[in-house]
Amino acid sequence: MDTLNATFSRLGGVYLLPVIMGVLAFVLIGSPSTWVTLTVAGLAMGMMIFLMASGLSLVFGLMDVLNFGHSAFVSFGAFIAASVLAALGSWLTGSSVALNMIALIMAICAATAFGAAAGWFFERVIVRPVYRDHLRQILITMGALIVAEQLLLAIWGGAPVSVARPAVLEGSFVFGTIAIEIYRVFAFLLGLLVYVALYLVLNRTRIGLLIRAGVENREMVEALGFRIDRLFIGVFMAGSALAAMGGAMWAGYQGLITPALGGEMLIIVFIVVIIGGLGSIEGSLLGAIMVGLTANYVAFLMPKLALASNMLLMMAVLLWRPYGLKPAIKG
Repeated sequence: MDTLNATFSRLGGVYLLPVIMGVLAFVLIGSPSTWVTLTVAGLAMGMMIFLMASGLSLVFGLMDVLNFGHSAFVSFGAFIAASVLAALGSWLTGSSVALNMIALIMAICAATAFGAAAGWFFERVIVRPVYRDHLRQILITMGALIVAEQLLLAIWGGAPVSVARPAVLEGSFVFGTIAIEIYRVFAFLLGLLVYVALYLVLNRTRIGLLIRAGVENREMVEALGFRIDRLFIGVFMAGSALAAMGGAMWAGYQGLITPALGGEMLIIVFIVVIIGGLGSIEGSLLGAIMVGLTANYVAFLMPKLALASNMLLMMAVLLWRPYGLKPAIKG
């Protein structure tokens, strides 16, 4: 067993899991074109979930905050992006690629900016009074999620809201019998860009060094004279902004959104954080990709198990690695 584990680690360790999953799916699916379509869809879904989960992972790991209201930022990001896109409808449907992309970028930026501002308010007013008290954190953040859903109902109503896409991102790339949606490729590239940016900030800057040190040993960082609490608000705002950005992308992916979106995504986001490990951006990316691939493969191969696939994946990972695949902290 030790030899097997050592060989597995040399070949790539947990980073091999999505590859192994893809190979098994290829054998079971049989059709190369179907497999490529499902794999690209799974990667795109995973990247959007990563946007929502990465901020929660850092907040959970650094601040020890069980923020069950995190998905409220996802909902508001989705609805704000949908409203901006609706207001710029003439830009979306025109033949100008520049106007198409400007409208989309404006929608994403509006959602992200709102997420950062709302994150500041949420941390100062709701989270700060309940630091180090997990029970009260759960109660008050769940209450905040319920209030957020009611605000969404009051502002946008209870009817499903249609989300427009830029004309440039409609349609598919066709390679023989393989069809890949353009929007999914864009979602994957955006998620990859955000991951690279986060990786560089956390591993190549002084702020990133303090954040990583604070995740691993907060007391030691404070003993060295650094005010780790000053990073809390910035991390919380960044996490909320990423959640809103993910919500904006998810809105275009779904095409139709309701105020219940946040509650629906809450479980998936927490599953990704648990699979990846606390405080780990790499773990969040790995967990999100595995969840996205599993959801698409299982939905095609065994539709009746689709709803339970994420839970089964989480159970399997935790039985193997109780702290997740790439935890920044243990326990």
